[in-house]
Amino acid sequence: MKSMTGDQIRQTWLDFFASKGHMIEPGASLIPHNDPTLLWINSGVAALKKYFDGSEKPRSKRIVNAQKSIRTNDIENVGMTARHHTFFEMLGNFSIGDYFRQEAIEWGFELLTSPKWFGFHLDQLYMTVHPTDDATRKIWMNLGVKEDHIIDCEGNFWEIGEGPCGPNTEIFVDRGDQFDPNKLDLQMLQNDIENDRYIEIWNIVFSQFNSKSGLLRDQYPELPQKNIDTGAGLERLACVLQGVETNFETDLFYPIILATAQHAKVPYEGNAKHSYRVIADHVRTCTFALADGALFSNEGRGYVLRRLLRRAIRHGRKLGIESAILDELVQVCADTMKGFYPYLLDRVEHIRRLIRAEEARFQRTLQSGEQLLMEYLSEIKTNQLPGDLAFKLYDTYGFPLELTMEIAQEQKFHVDVEGFAKEMEAQKQRARSARSEEQSMARQSADLLQFTIPSAFLYEPQPQMATIIGLFVNGKQVEILEEEGDVILDHTIFYAESGGQVADRGVMHVQGLTIPVLDVKKAPNHQHLHRIDPQGLSLQPGDEVMLEVDQSLRSRTMRHHSAAHLLQQALREVLGTHIEQAGSYVDDERLRFDFTHFEKIKREQLEAIERRVNQIIDQGLPASIEVMSLEAAKSKGAIALFGEKYGEEVRVVEFGDYSMELCGGCHVANTKDIGVFVIDFEESISSGVRRIQASCGIHGYEIMKKREAIAESAAKSLGALSISEIDDRLHSLQKQYEQVKSELSILKQRFAKTKASELYATADQSRGYPLVLSVLSDFDKESFSQLAEELRIKNDAIVVFLINQTPERISLIAAAGPQQVKQGLHCGKLVKMAAEKVGGSGGGRPELAQAGGKQADNIPDAIHFVLNYLKKE
Repeated sequence: MKSMTGDQIRQTWLDFFASKGHMIEPGASLIPHNDPTLLWINSGVAALKKYFDGSEKPRSKRIVNAQKSIRTNDIENVGMTARHHTFFEMLGNFSIGDYFRQEAIEWGFELLTSPKWFGFHLDQLYMTVHPTDDATRKIWMNLGVKEDHIIDCEGNFWEIGEGPCGPNTEIFVDRGDQFDPNKLDLQMLQNDIENDRYIEIWNIVFSQFNSKSGLLRDQYPELPQKNIDTGAGLERLACVLQGVETNFETDLFYPIILATAQHAKVPYEGNAKHSYRVIADHVRTCTFALADGALFSNEGRGYVLRRLLRRAIRHGRKLGIESAILDELVQVCADTMKGFYPYLLDRVEHIRRLIRAEEARFQRTLQSGEQLLMEYLSEIKTNQLPGDLAFKLYDTYGFPLELTMEIAQEQKFHVDVEGFAKEMEAQKQRARSARSEEQSMARQSADLLQFTIPSAFLYEPQPQMATIIGLFVNGKQVEILEEEGDVILDHTIFYAESGGQVADRGVMHVQGLTIPVLDVKKAPNHQHLHRIDPQGLSLQPGDEVMLEVDQSLRSRTMRHHSAAHLLQQALREVLGTHIEQAGSYVDDERLRFDFTHFEKIKREQLEAIERRVNQIIDQGLPASIEVMSLEAAKSKGAIALFGEKYGEEVRVVEFGDYSMELCGGCHVANTKDIGVFVIDFEESISSGVRRIQASCGIHGYEIMKKREAIAESAAKSLGALSISEIDDRLHSLQKQYEQVKSELSILKQRFAKTKASELYATADQSRGYPLVLSVLSDFDKESFSQLAEELRIKNDAIVVFLINQTPERISLIAAAGPQQVKQGLHCGKLVKMAAEKVGGSGGGRPELAQAGGKQADNIPDAIHFVLNYLKKE
């Protein structure tokens, strides 16, 4: 067999099947499009379902691909075995109603054994077949495979419920006796025993039957169109062809492991290999998933990524890596994979920023959460951590349940997973109860679903006549409308709410009366539903109405919609091309634009974005709107909304050569029509998603005037003669403040030392060491902490317990000298238990800890507890 790099293996696979007439299908994004059944693309065929189920016809019946995949159903096994990964590449060749068993096996044999391709020696290869699949067995034997290299396996039948199914043949490589310490030989294949000698590298499925409930397999009918579905793991092939012990020593992983070792205190050997491998695997997964548009969050894909990153961080700590280094490994991963995935290099900085932010977030919570978990484990009397405590760690500290289980297992505990699940469900129920239920929309009725008479929408809003073709009340079709309901017309100039743009307002003139149009929405079959109140009239199908849109409202809405397009392009220019639209809303007063971004936008960036939009407005770029095929629009470079379903024809909106998007909304004819663009605010609306709200025209002017009034009021309060002097006045006041703050800090330190000396002089020495126990009042937080620290350093054997009362709350501090800590006194435990007496909580280090409480009447109980506790100690 040849020695080949990962890139060479992948390219050899694609080149071979291309030579057999296969169309090379580009690998799909890891994030499934329009497939709610999948969290991730998890196999080579998953991205091709549209071809296999007939919803889309491929350009070729023969397809070959190299597909990125993520599977997270057995994360705990990653690094424990030689071949478990969360991210991997599946090489596949597929026939959709074209070739079948004969060609699939012959080509598999050629690719594996020919010196031109992979060059395996035939004696290295073993094949498994279903016991009834004599056809496959015969083909292998005709190609020269020895009979004792073909193993019957009852499990070689691919079937997942009703539908296409069939037998499969798996191809294994024998790596030799050195990987068979128990000398089990072929028993491992015959009995399907997990092993490191016989490595499965390829699975070929012959999809030839139609599984039906109630039938035995030998009764399944043949499919009219037979398919071939195969999968070969790139990482496994690399392991065998590169002659290394596990997949992790291949050139697909090992550079990441070597880079990790530069920061670790433990070499890549023995038990430490597990942690190295977890880090390498999880960094690869996060790099590719984030590059494809995923984000860290507390649910769905984002939760999977957060869980993986946090596991990697924790395994880094096992290797002695205390600093955040995972973002550095992203560059290593991108450099390793750039041969086939060059786009990773363009997204490295974006991915590193996301990981840096997530690492920082977790580092802030990991120490306190893990410490709390250890406290829980030290206090419970059984070997099971209650589910409510595990849920508290998840809900309050962001600890994934799996991480809690790992730590608990290391300490010889297990977790009440059922109790955790009950707490999680209770929280979901509380969230559901807190949400108001939306009323059913009238357009969800059976009558509306069955109403298919077409209706046209005209973008130009000039008043014109239209004819009523349908009338509905609460979704039920009626012949006469005499109450508030919905009207469908043969054509309309009223824009229906969609794409983030609000509906038009206006009136209908009918039978001499003017009726306001209250709202416009789309019916299931895309007609526009005009909500009206007939005001005493009786309307019937066939009646003619004069339509009149509120032109001023439409114009202001168009300004905001067009500005939203310019804003998206400005965001991509200033913040980076990783920006993806995550939602929008435009009406006559404002625009809201939601987008993916990993951090708060800096003030200077926000100013640059606002300035850039106004520059484009000032350039007076003309709008160009054209309907074209989706493929033509993509080729032209039009920006599409991520995950949106588009038809074969789309509407492309361009402003000069600056902005080009797919959009069905209403827009200005020239950017100058927008007027002024003013950002009102920027905020986070969820993890990794931010929002900008802005206004144009008169509403933008009003925002500026409000800011001007605030600035003038501030100038007056500061004693400045004009707005331009505010900065100078603030700078002067800031200097004065810093000086006073510094002087106050010195005074507090002096006061703390003086007070500490007073309290130390009254210390109780009856226990053989000084005990300072005192109740104080109205100390601020800084002075209270300084006082405890000053007392703690006065004597190596001192014990300090202070209670501070303020009108708002009760504060507690426990401190101990080195001798007391050495003898086992833990201030964190002491203050935590004392705080419970006053209705509070807290904790901290053995030598110094703080807590808070609310029940001042119970202070004597807390003091009594402390005295008794110290007696026991």
